Amino acid sequence: MFLAFRLSDIITIPFGYLLDWLYVFTRNYGVALILFAILVQVVLLPITAKSKKSMMKMSRLTPRIQDIQRRYAGDQMKQSQAMQDLYREEGVSMGGGCLWSFIPILILIPLYAVVRQPIVYMLHQSTDVAQQIISIIKEAEPALFSGNIYYDEMIAASHIPEFAEAIRVAIPTISERVLEGINFSFFGINLGLVPQFNVFGAAWVWNWANIGAFLIPLLSAGSQVATMFIMQKMNDSVITNEKGIQDKEVAQNSQAAQTNKVMMWMMPIMSLWIGFTVPCALSLYWLISGVARTLEDTILTKRYRKIYDAEDAIRLQKAMEQDRIEAEKERIRAERRAANPDGIVNNTSKKKLQKQQHMAEEAAKAAAAKEYAAKKGIVEEKAEEKPCMSGIPDRPYCKGRAYDPNRYKTTEE
Repeated sequence: MFLAFRLSDIITIPFGYLLDWLYVFTRNYGVALILFAILVQVVLLPITAKSKKSMMKMSRLTPRIQDIQRRYAGDQMKQSQAMQDLYREEGVSMGGGCLWSFIPILILIPLYAVVRQPIVYMLHQSTDVAQQIISIIKEAEPALFSGNIYYDEMIAASHIPEFAEAIRVAIPTISERVLEGINFSFFGINLGLVPQFNVFGAAWVWNWANIGAFLIPLLSAGSQVATMFIMQKMNDSVITNEKGIQDKEVAQNSQAAQTNKVMMWMMPIMSLWIGFTVPCALSLYWLISGVARTLEDTILTKRYRKIYDAEDAIRLQKAMEQDRIEAEKERIRAERRAANPDGIVNNTSKKKLQKQQHMAEEAAKAAAAKEYAAKKGIVEEKAEEKPCMSGIPDRPYCKGRAYDPNRYKTTEE
């Protein structure tokens, strides 16, 4: 039947046909819902993989990010530039992890409508027909419906066979498939009913139907605690420093770890509260989806962990090679310090060495000339030595190369 098109129909209509086909195939709504939750996670696997990869990349850079924040604590511009350079070097998108994480949530929200509105999406009736069916059953048995009209369609879908004649009279074009309704029974539990929280209330009956419905939200909340705990542990295992070594201290004390600790208890508590305000089918869907996500997360973490372990091994090898070079340099420096404890070193600059070599050559030439003159009997006249301009023989030009005390002296004096 034609439905007014909405953007969410791109998701809800195909998945509605999928859930209906699974229900017809298995003849059990609970089994169909379990298979449906698993298949939804399989369909979302490429997006989940993208999100997981981005989150793991960000997690493993946590020690290096904290180091940048410490080094540039007083300069926000340098800090931002250093982080951008780090992300560019590691191939990490600053907003990629968050974006890919939100896409599955945006897809899962309309999927709840598939479970919540079985007449529209499983029996493929228009909203007007669904409301007409609800009105017929509600007028005949108002006690069947709780105060929350949000889940009236699930209640009505389970009681359609009981009011088939009245519905056929009111809607002559209704199909036999719709009049069969949907059997929400799953191992004696009515998945179309909202579980009772007050086990000591007057309306509570100690039977398996109520106990089973009571346990489903508890199991859903418990699975979320286990899921978040496992995911946090696996994410912390990829946090490595600049040398590629796992940094457990940073993993435990990071801001993300503190946030996850709070969320580990807040989300299950919210799930538990919601579980006792919605039909059991939604809690069962949430439970199976959580278990499937945990398995997916474990598999994806192991897969990407192999890739990042290989990268960390290369980083560790480079760091060890650099440490070896530094250790060798320090050994040489230590040997030099031991050989010269006083720290006295000769000036070995290039200019100094050239000057010393030139002076040695000049001295050798002078000695050879003197020896030759002695052999020939030549008496060398001593040149008149001019007094040093500065008064310091070793530094004759310390007052300047052009300094001459007699420069402006007249010849008459």
